[in-house]
Amino acid sequence: MRALLLEYYKLRRRRVWAMLTLFLAAELGWASVSMSISISRSASNASWEALIFSLSSMNGLFLPILAAIVISRICDMEHKGDTWKMLMTTTAGRRSVYAAKYTCAASLILYGILAQAVFIIGFGMLHKLEAPLPSGLLLQFTAGTLVASLLIAALQQWVSLAVKNQSFALCLGMLGGFLGTTASLFPAAVRKAVVWSYYLDLSPVTYHYQASAGSYITGTIPALQCIAALIITLLLYVCGNAHISRQAI
Repeated sequence: MRALLLEYYKLRRRRVWAMLTLFLAAELGWASVSMSISISRSASNASWEALIFSLSSMNGLFLPILAAIVISRICDMEHKGDTWKMLMTTTAGRRSVYAAKYTCAASLILYGILAQAVFIIGFGMLHKLEAPLPSGLLLQFTAGTLVASLLIAALQQWVSLAVKNQSFALCLGMLGGFLGTTASLFPAAVRKAVVWSYYLDLSPVTYHYQASAGSYITGTIPALQCIAALIITLLLYVCGNAHISRQAI
């Protein structure tokens, strides 16, 4: 807890919260304009399912980049200030610092996901969607997005702490955003190996394309893929923690 409080304290002047809020505002503004245009073209698009699917699709682009930026800001202070040696003179070990940084990053990302859930509710009420709010779908959307984000965060933190030059971590985030956006074009077997595609794969709403039109299909997030994502997250976290703890400083 002391290491975690220290991470929040070190962020007080780095404007991470403001940057995160502005980045989310850009995504949610894009989603609002996109959904408004879609509803104006066809009344059938005025549904909670369309809104949730739209955000799930956009998350594949925005959240990998957002995670890369946030985690890079959290980790680069140790590289720039060469503070690892100072931290090692305290009672806090590198494993505790690694856990604190991951928890701090996860809390920032959770803030963004909850903001998206609030946006879905507010947009639906503003446009007076006919069906009642599907609380089950909203909870599944939040859970699926969080699971995917924790996986990406574990990967990004390992890279950000292992490589001093944060340009590499940011490029990885941008590559992930590209793959997350284009993942729906990949075969199913290939898509499961692309971790950035989990934002869409763990969504409770999918879009079924037909020859002349398409339809939104609701269901539950795939349990096996969700479990696989959690296992991969644990492996990335444990391996990254072990690697950074043994890395020369």
